[in-house]
Amino acid sequence: MTVRVVIADDEALVRGGLRLIVDAAPDMEVVGEAGDGAEALRLVRELEPDVILMDVQMPMTDGIESTLRIAQSGVRTNVLILTTFNRDDYLYDAMKAGASGYLLKSSPPEQLVNAVRVVATGDALLSPAITRRLIDEYTGRPRSGTPPAEFDTLTEREIDVLLLIASGASNAEIAEQIFVAESTVKSHINRILSKLGARDRVQLVIKTYESGLVRPGEMDTSPDGEPIS
Repeated sequence: MTVRVVIADDEALVRGGLRLIVDAAPDMEVVGEAGDGAEALRLVRELEPDVILMDVQMPMTDGIESTLRIAQSGVRTNVLILTTFNRDDYLYDAMKAGASGYLLKSSPPEQLVNAVRVVATGDALLSPAITRRLIDEYTGRPRSGTPPAEFDTLTEREIDVLLLIASGASNAEIAEQIFVAESTVKSHINRILSKLGARDRVQLVIKTYESGLVRPGEMDTSPDGEPIS
């Protein structure tokens, strides 16, 4: 299956370079380019691509607001934020708006291509470094006494899976940890997404830390015991 991609960036040279990288992949095709946020939204509604590469700073409507509108529109397009700015506020705002991944423009071409593939499958590109920064942000906030009511609908096994997601574990790592098939993990995640009203695992991480279900220091290592950094 060919992954259909739209590129949204206000610099024509950047769009051209990204197009060369994406079109060079045998399983990808650039189907449209946008020079501002308003055009990006129009192309998503018109073309419904699998992935949109979204710059943050654009005229008309910026990348964060465009991401939020795409997430709220109900289209199946997944957003991969691609920016030159390694700023925490952009990262947090993009994740909360509904982005499925966040990548710097300085990343090597093969990393970009892999990121597009990951996001196109409906999974989220949540690297250990990004997970660590999200954890640092949300564990530093005041906690309510109990998690929101929707967390009460989760089974014990679903909570186990949710905590592993919050640690930055991949589906394969979760399957290994709880001794089930990866397909079973995906089924658990789909049910958790539905119960918590989350778009993807990035949103699950945010909801988990905002809820207070995880306390500071509890998720400082990945499932294999290595620090998340």
